Amino acid sequence: MAEPLTPDICVIGADAGGLAVAAAAASFGVPTVLIDTGGMGESVKTSGRASLRALMAAAERAHAVRNGARFGVKSGRTSVDFPTVTANMRDVIAALAPNATRERFVGLGVRIFKGAARFTDASTVAVDDVTITARRFVIATGSSPVLPAISGLLDTTHFTTETLPEMGERPGHLIVIGAGAEGLELAQAFRRLGSKATVLDATPPLAGEDRECAAILLDALEREGIRLRSGVEIAKVSRSFGKVHVVLATQAGSETIQGSHLLIAVGRRPNMHDLNLEAAGIRYGDQGIVVDGSLRTSNKRIYAIGGVTDGPKSDNAGPYHATLVIRHALLQLPVRANHDSVARVAFTDPEFAHVGLQEEKARARKGVIRVLRWPFRANERALAERRTDGHIKVITDRNGNVLGATIVGPQAGEGIAIWTLAVAQKLNVRALAGVAVPRPSYGEMAKDAALTYFTRSLTSARVRRIIGWLRRYGR
Repeated sequence: MAEPLTPDICVIGADAGGLAVAAAAASFGVPTVLIDTGGMGESVKTSGRASLRALMAAAERAHAVRNGARFGVKSGRTSVDFPTVTANMRDVIAALAPNATRERFVGLGVRIFKGAARFTDASTVAVDDVTITARRFVIATGSSPVLPAISGLLDTTHFTTETLPEMGERPGHLIVIGAGAEGLELAQAFRRLGSKATVLDATPPLAGEDRECAAILLDALEREGIRLRSGVEIAKVSRSFGKVHVVLATQAGSETIQGSHLLIAVGRRPNMHDLNLEAAGIRYGDQGIVVDGSLRTSNKRIYAIGGVTDGPKSDNAGPYHATLVIRHALLQLPVRANHDSVARVAFTDPEFAHVGLQEEKARARKGVIRVLRWPFRANERALAERRTDGHIKVITDRNGNVLGATIVGPQAGEGIAIWTLAVAQKLNVRALAGVAVPRPSYGEMAKDAALTYFTRSLTSARVRRIIGWLRRYGR
């Protein structure tokens, strides 16, 4: 057995958050070990987001070509070369992979071991024949797509967000199981690339999101020809004669939906069950490792970040957690995770983005709240680009402090950034109402929504009397 190692920090897993912690620690001159449990750069591939974004970029362009006539731009019949689409997805992954290469991190001073890590006690991890006793550990093994317990699924060819680049042909009819953000993104992308698309789920689409805003997106998807079926129970799936058969159990009996391809997008599960967490005294549940506000586990020398925790499974969580662990573990600064400030985005068209508290939760927590709205149809750029579906919805407390925001409309994923700052920094809506923004731009939406907070007070009788007095007696 090799001589035991005693670094200051050992990072287990190479997801985005883990790589950020390892790079920062090494840059500070801290002896750092990284246990690569899945292959350096695999987080780029296995998160699925890079390849999905590339697929959606192709779909957006196909959609733009088909709808150019209303802008006076006419073209012939649109054709989609699907092998080129998937090749571009792989190219995007390949372009991102160098950011997470072994050579880069060795150059930073990180010592890397590849293999499966298992805790042997509260302060030691073993990987192959190497034992590592570190002052602190950071578990960053991420998450993987969930495969639901559906009869016949394991024997039926199916895809997940991680295996999209392996799809060799464009689906004639794609059946998506899962009506969350990823399921809807995929259904719309393939629909715009020329496939039929059916989305199935036991729960409503975008369950847990603001229903008022979600309805706008769902209406847009259905108008594009995407079939949304919620409240369904999937009894079994199978494949025969080149077709996928999905059998639904209904009150009227069984119903079979046939398609060419099956895609699973029902969520993600934490990668933690091979770590022997019990040996380290680490508490965990079905949703992941239990952490406190500073991302420490029940074993205070061990942190957990990103998708392996019982917190958000969004792509934003890992890098956000990494900044907190760097500050707490390396700089000894007090931190507290605020998951309300972790935004989530569905990159559909229109896009759907949210941060902070939703209306119902805000009302339950704060009592009196204000709900501010501003429609995209009142935005000059949206009108010029004919992208007027949707609005911004902002929740403040009675004093105007921003509690949350939901945007459904063009570039919502960009527009939510300013509201993420507002929630994280506990800004008052006055801060957004008073800024000068370029126009015409979608950025005006934030200012216009913020200004509506003052509409009621500006039209009150008291304010009118004050203005009248100033007009008469002021300078």
